[in-house]
Amino acid sequence: MTERPRRWSDESGTAALEFVTLGVLLLVPLVYLVLILGAVQEQTLGAEAAARHTARVIGQAPDAEAAAERGDAVLRSVVREYGMDADTVQVGIDCRPARTPCPAAGSTVIVTVSTRVSLPFLPPLFGLDRIAAIPVQAQAAQRTSRLWGSG
Repeated sequence: MTERPRRWSDESGTAALEFVTLGVLLLVPLVYLVLILGAVQEQTLGAEAAARHTARVIGQAPDAEAAAERGDAVLRSVVREYGMDADTVQVGIDCRPARTPCPAAGSTVIVTVSTRVSLPFLPPLFGLDRIAAIPVQAQAAQRTSRLWGSG
């Protein structure tokens, strides 16, 4: 009777190797997904906070000049606090009902903050970091007083 070569019949230790290999192959994408979700959540919370606080200070300001100054200060503070890229943050201010000066007395100020979340560890090769960025947008509304700007 011929004996099989030892390398074919001895499988001791291969289960551990297969488990480690499969574990790494499944764990790396899972960790990357968690990093992406964390980055998106951080930027979403930042955009929401920027919109809400900016709308609030504009609605509570005594006049348009103070509203602009306070809104810019709050926006800079929130962008810094949440680690947002100031170059990608875009802010839009609109009023309802539409009037010539915005904000105006008795109107509702609507602030929209938009930004893009860059994926972690993505190189800026061929513009992939810009193409694969995830857009995030938040909107908040604040009603101004009927006496806004008169005092």
